[in-house]
Amino acid sequence: MKSTTAEVDPGSYLLSRTVDGFGFTKQEQSNSTEALSRNRPVDDHPNDREQKRIRKWRKMIGVGGSDWKHYVRRKPHVVKRRIRKGIPDCLRGLVWQLISGSRDLLLMNPGVYEQLVIYETSASELEIIRDISRTFPSHVFYQQRHGLGQRSLYNVLKAYSVYDRDVGYVQGMGFLAGLLLLYMSEEDAFWLLVALLKGAIHAPMEGLYQAGLPLVQEYLCQFEQLVKEYLPMLGEHFTQEMVNPSMYASQWFITVFSYSFPFPLALRIWDVFLYEGVKVVFQVGLALLRFCHDDLIKLPFEKLLHALKNFPAEAMNPDKLLPLAFSIKVSKRLEEFKRDYEKRKERPLPHSLPSLSSSGIPIHNLAGLE
Repeated sequence: MKSTTAEVDPGSYLLSRTVDGFGFTKQEQSNSTEALSRNRPVDDHPNDREQKRIRKWRKMIGVGGSDWKHYVRRKPHVVKRRIRKGIPDCLRGLVWQLISGSRDLLLMNPGVYEQLVIYETSASELEIIRDISRTFPSHVFYQQRHGLGQRSLYNVLKAYSVYDRDVGYVQGMGFLAGLLLLYMSEEDAFWLLVALLKGAIHAPMEGLYQAGLPLVQEYLCQFEQLVKEYLPMLGEHFTQEMVNPSMYASQWFITVFSYSFPFPLALRIWDVFLYEGVKVVFQVGLALLRFCHDDLIKLPFEKLLHALKNFPAEAMNPDKLLPLAFSIKVSKRLEEFKRDYEKRKERPLPHSLPSLSSSGIPIHNLAGLE
């Protein structure tokens, strides 16, 4: 039942000149992804600085994570700072499980994953099979039809669709599970998915995938308000060009930047997302708009939409983008916007607007993964 990247070691693909350090075939990667892939050490012998960093992390974690909770209680600011700088890739899978609360869920539920995969059936099985080949199609782990990667992804998604039949399966979930499986076993990936969607540490995210995508609507409404407040000139330009967040930001939230963003950046965002919560998605989104503000504000509708889905390589550099994102404080405003949103939601909408969310965003646009 176990499927890990140790079994299909991405390092073994480095012998091929067509595969980058993350396991993606280079000809299918964007220039920005290739340019940034050097951010991850790809050889088996990290340099002295990286080795020192790994030793610090190993000391912080302890054997199998035994010291983690104690260290977090004693030095939370150190942990936060180190996570924001990036978790060493060789420890990423374990640390993700520790900071998400999924390791505890796994230990409390022995045998449950196997039961869900082997003995249960899902109403979503055909949908999952249909979408498997669309998830990270340029990564070697998922390229072989019915290969280990595709089977593992199918198992995790099927298991979750049975575990939570109210949510079942929605296409964007494949990118979350697909990313996790590159760093951990099937069972570990499943429980991390559960931790995220059911809210083991942070607020539950299952609303991203429930009927009507209620949490996506809420997040997009909040993001639109943040843009107007933090980037007022750009917010006004968006209004004039009739551009709203559902046209460019839905998949930022649905897949937590794992869908179309350079992999090195996605990993660094996930490091922080799992520790600090969804606020980092808002921060990164605002940072991208701020980084490209002067160019975006000049563009008409069609060029504006294209630019919002194709950010320049410089903006995709995690060492430039993330410090900018962390400088944008959003927690208080998000809490206020959430309360306002819930109050508005309680008011009945006019019968003439059945297709709009309470933010005025067309519901049918929210889930599009292009």
